[in-house]
Amino acid sequence: MSKKDRLSGNEAVANAIRQIDPDVIAAFPITPSTEIPQYVSSFKAQGKLTSEFITVESEHSSISAAAGAEAAGVRAMTATSSAGFALMHEMLYVVSSDRLPVVMAVVNRALSGPININNDHSDSMGSRDAGWIQLYSENAQEAYDNMLMAHRIAEHPDVMLPLMVCQDGFITSHGVENIVLEDDETVKGFVGEYRPDEHLLDPERPIGVGPYGVSPYYMEMKRGQTEAMCRAEAVIEEVSREFGELTGREYGLFEEYRMDDAELGVLCIGSSAGTGKDAVDMLRARGVKAGLVKLRVFRPFPAAKLASALKGLKALAIMDKTDSFSAQGGPLGAEVRSALYQTGVIVPAVNYVYGLGGRDVRVETFEEIFAELEKIADGAPAEAFRYIGVRER
Repeated sequence: MSKKDRLSGNEAVANAIRQIDPDVIAAFPITPSTEIPQYVSSFKAQGKLTSEFITVESEHSSISAAAGAEAAGVRAMTATSSAGFALMHEMLYVVSSDRLPVVMAVVNRALSGPININNDHSDSMGSRDAGWIQLYSENAQEAYDNMLMAHRIAEHPDVMLPLMVCQDGFITSHGVENIVLEDDETVKGFVGEYRPDEHLLDPERPIGVGPYGVSPYYMEMKRGQTEAMCRAEAVIEEVSREFGELTGREYGLFEEYRMDDAELGVLCIGSSAGTGKDAVDMLRARGVKAGLVKLRVFRPFPAAKLASALKGLKALAIMDKTDSFSAQGGPLGAEVRSALYQTGVIVPAVNYVYGLGGRDVRVETFEEIFAELEKIADGAPAEAFRYIGVRER
């Protein structure tokens, strides 16, 4: 039976890990994800999970230990943030190319420099093309639920790719919210056991993991990763449907909020969606046909379905909590524009870079954006991208 509780996002994710009880957990502390392995180590000390908990000397070592465990045929997890995530960067490619379904909790924090411990998405977005599935969470409940679904997605035989569950540092990770936890047996039944077809310790089927990718085979290996990522979209939807039937909490590739008749729309990722929904409700009360789309799955990118959800808009704001320094805005802006173009959907769109380094994002921020969208819908030119909430020189 499920139960109600009050937990932070980090506590929620740690409880999900306890319930999953993976074979190996390897972790190194870094703000603001430190609490996750801290709580997990406490569960271990209390005898509440049987996982092998490995304390390592760096984040590079933690992802390496998780990769080795997965190659040996067991379920492995880790957690990190920001500069620790960046230290893993080399190994992220190794894990995905070796098709090791490691699950990692990423508590998003600004990536140096200058050094900053607050939230934006520069860490995970900086490795968006490393071959990992990326799920983003609006709140503690979604972070918990995404973690419960993660292994079912990553370990699916049609996928076999690593997966990161992302949540916003401090905003979600340390903010305490009402949350519903499923009972341990329900979680174990839903997640199931991990029994890979091949692993290093099977004497009957000897294999090699991490071979040198010589030129005649390297492209085929990359093509295999791409095909798995393409298949992951349907698997994510299938697992999410099953989870919804089990818990009553339904998730898709993205969430449409008051989009049925919307003329002005905002697209964003993570905790900002909650603030945006409040703004949409206020504007609706004033007669403005505002709507919001919250993207949950960034990799694989649901281009066709997302473009279909946006096609009725007269103006669109694409909100990036990081800058790609392409002189064209952020990564979400580039992906969405590409999706609109390739599906033939024409919507005037502005890419807003916002919230960097933990800069506050308020209802008033969204009101300002929607006011600008109204002008664009009336024929005003749309900038390619712009910063919002920044002190201008």
